[in-house]
Amino acid sequence: MGQLLFRTPKNDDNGSLESSFTEYFQNYKPKNKIISEETIHLIELHLKKGNIQGANSVINDALKNIDNAPINVAVTGESGAGKSSLINALRGVKDDGEGAAETGVTETTMDIKSYKHPKIKNLTLWDLPGIGTLKFPPKSYLEKVEFKKYDFFIVASSQRLTIHEVELAKAIRLMNKNYYFVRTKVDFDLDNEKKAKPRTFNRENTMENIRKSYLKVFIDNQIGEPQVFLISNHDLSDYEFPILMDTLVKDLPAQKRHNFMLSLPNVTEAAIERKYNSAKQCVWLEALKDGVCSTVPVVGILMDSDVEKLKASLNHYRDLFGVDDQSLEFMAKEAQVPVEQLKKKLKSPYLLETDKEETLGGKLLKYLEKFASANGGLLATGLYFRKSYYLHFYFLDTVTEDAKILLGEASSKN
Repeated sequence: MGQLLFRTPKNDDNGSLESSFTEYFQNYKPKNKIISEETIHLIELHLKKGNIQGANSVINDALKNIDNAPINVAVTGESGAGKSSLINALRGVKDDGEGAAETGVTETTMDIKSYKHPKIKNLTLWDLPGIGTLKFPPKSYLEKVEFKKYDFFIVASSQRLTIHEVELAKAIRLMNKNYYFVRTKVDFDLDNEKKAKPRTFNRENTMENIRKSYLKVFIDNQIGEPQVFLISNHDLSDYEFPILMDTLVKDLPAQKRHNFMLSLPNVTEAAIERKYNSAKQCVWLEALKDGVCSTVPVVGILMDSDVEKLKASLNHYRDLFGVDDQSLEFMAKEAQVPVEQLKKKLKSPYLLETDKEETLGGKLLKYLEKFASANGGLLATGLYFRKSYYLHFYFLDTVTEDAKILLGEASSKN
């Protein structure tokens, strides 16, 4: 293959660097950006002045903040409201799966329990005791559960609001914390309504009446109108779970947005696309930090160390997007089909396979050439990154498409 140009920017390239950086982040709405507007402006200022090392330092700090920022989500509510099932859903874990939060028809959470997300190391979901249990009366509830450490509260309810939930809403609001009311088990509500009124049943009207009944209680108690979401813990793609996800991501600080977005289940194509765009921003920043600050050889080869890192990166992306071998085996078992039958519909499991006459490095360079050709040169941004980063983008594209295929497969079985 021909030579691929990678270069260090000269002084007269500073304007190009700044404009390319600005143009790239203009493509994302503020609620989807993984770094704050202040950080973006600071990087732009350094690039405008030709201070490449300064821009590099800001990017490096931003990436460290993203990687290390803790995310703590509290899930609370009345006993039996489905708190534990909701936590399992947010973690992508089945109720009977390994490490799942304990569920049951009676109150199972009598102590504060923390659950790490299986794929996002700095995300913790907290299963809090039901409001009004003997051990945690409403008056001292927030102090006992250490409310200050949580980024936001999700208050789960499966029936009419009680005075305990109303008082909790007042207290959380006074603490200036974000909180969201979630009516779980809405599928049961709709089924019951349909059975009771088969001739006049209307899904949208029933859901709106449930929402109005909640809001009326808040208004009557002079709390205002909090956001209310109607969901089913066992059917995440339906009802308002996708809207809840979008709202939670939007309301988080920029540095916490990326990892929380990656943690969410692939319930819709839009959710998968948002994860893709978040991951792409992170790779782009890493590439900018590493690629424009040092001389990169123009020789069309990949070092052995690059190849090993790329293998690890592909496996990481497959894991994040739920197309890893373990996820495929689980899905195949659920669908009662051979896992190889499922794999054949995908591309990412085979990206690193080679035949006897081909090296892995050679195959990766072919992917690189293919990606460069499909993107009008190398990203067409005016920036030239290290070769390995273009393969990161190629891997992300491939894994994302595979995730959408799996979503379609799952939907067709329902």
